[in-house]
Amino acid sequence: MIKKLAHTCLFTDQLDAMIAFYRDVLGFPVKFTMKNDDGFAFGYYFACGEMTFVEIFDQRGAVKQWGGEVRAMRSNEEAHARHFCFEVEGLEAEVARIESLGVKVRPISVGMDHSKQAWIKDPDGNGIELMEYTPRSLQW
Repeated sequence: MIKKLAHTCLFTDQLDAMIAFYRDVLGFPVKFTMKNDDGFAFGYYFACGEMTFVEIFDQRGAVKQWGGEVRAMRSNEEAHARHFCFEVEGLEAEVARIESLGVKVRPISVGMDHSKQAWIKDPDGNGIELMEYTPRSLQW
């Protein structure tokens, strides 16, 4: 039985920007890091609440550790994933906080599921939905 999303994994060529975004903009603490055999921290696990995580790897560090090949990353105009979603309480306040940090946020709207939503992108262009359930949300 699947309970919930445990984590999503993203590879990047701009690890510092991704760390700053997920830690400083979204406010997710680094739960732990993964170091390769040379002692280089190439993977970061960000805690998103209730044992859910976003893990981000420097792709060159991952290839060095586990093998494979370095692939050309798409521009940040083309997402690496379609999107993923974080549940939010107090969506209006969270949007204001994120905008105050210079991140562009699409205006809050109500989706077909009757949940409030706003959209942002991380430095690699991955779409992130910020969603707040309403009493009419179909998820209930």
